[in-house]
Amino acid sequence: MVSLQKSFAMWYQRFYEEITDFFQPGKVNLLYGPRRVGKTELINKLLKSSEGTLFSGEGDDIIVRKILSSNDKTQILGAFSNYTYIFIDEAQRIPEIGWGLKILADNLPKTVIIASGSSSFKLSTEIGAPLAGRTNTKMLYPLSLLEIKKQFGGMTIYQELQSYLIFGMYPETLTMKNTAEKQNYLSELRNSYLLKDILELDQVRNSDKMLDLLRLLAYQIGNEVSLNELSNTLGIAKQTVERYLDLLEKTYIIKKISGFSRNLRKEITKSSRYYFLDNGIRNAVINNFNLLEIRNDVGMLWENFMVSERLKKQNYNKIYCNNYFWRTYDQKEIDLVEEREGKLFGYEFKWKNNKSKAPKEWLNTYSDSSYEEISQTNFVEFCT
Repeated sequence: MVSLQKSFAMWYQRFYEEITDFFQPGKVNLLYGPRRVGKTELINKLLKSSEGTLFSGEGDDIIVRKILSSNDKTQILGAFSNYTYIFIDEAQRIPEIGWGLKILADNLPKTVIIASGSSSFKLSTEIGAPLAGRTNTKMLYPLSLLEIKKQFGGMTIYQELQSYLIFGMYPETLTMKNTAEKQNYLSELRNSYLLKDILELDQVRNSDKMLDLLRLLAYQIGNEVSLNELSNTLGIAKQTVERYLDLLEKTYIIKKISGFSRNLRKEITKSSRYYFLDNGIRNAVINNFNLLEIRNDVGMLWENFMVSERLKKQNYNKIYCNNYFWRTYDQKEIDLVEEREGKLFGYEFKWKNNKSKAPKEWLNTYSDSSYEEISQTNFVEFCT
């Protein structure tokens, strides 16, 4: 077990580092994830211990872009046929990259082909049809409690919990020793999301409206979001709000959770809740990095953190499920409902242990379901 004091100059051990079949020859190995979570560093670290020749290039490289977007089999194979590993970073920036990668995968069955990208929307659009059935896809999040516990132990999580809730889980943020550095980094990261990712996609031109939308979402964590209300507040069309929300989700800033309903008319299903994939980004959006004791949004921070950490655990541990919230029009609710293995698992997030009970309507309607309150006493097990 590595001590926290020694960790600041170290590489945080990522979940995928122990997966032996992370790279599969004959397929295009895709690694998605937000900016600055360590995708490139992870791939380079895994490749460092591999034997053979390596080509590593970026989607911004003019020559790489020209060759891989040419659809010219002779030219593409002439450039890449002698490599054991081919790694293309930010691959979504190469036009028709899917066809170029298909030529490589079809003709170099023993070569390990790797592509990474910070926009699932752009990259999946480019590779969708050409690479159907030819991909090995992984998702890399900011650091997870699952990874922190494995490397440093559970006590570190309790010691650093306030920092996680305020500054989030981006690897670089965790290595910074003072709050000023963390605030500056997260503010720059917030801006780069808007300027470098979202504004490049789908002809988004108004960064101010996008940031205003994020601010509105930041204040509504744990509540249903009305598209009509957002439209009226922002002064833009409802269809534009829907498009912006979709782009924000596909660039890994927010996550949409829909309402669950099966039997009751009074269950809310037509609205959704939105969570930030990282608390630090959420707090950067509203420019609030105050300590927990002087905040009035600790409940929101806790719920957002629990949802994001649970999503990481589901992804890394291959917990296949559908995620919902449950709420009735008379204010009965459960924060997160997982539908998996033919059963329903309800979770209510409480910063303080209130020992709440499941709503009677939930138990009576879904008698085979379970219910658990997640507080500071049991969250480590829930998230790891």
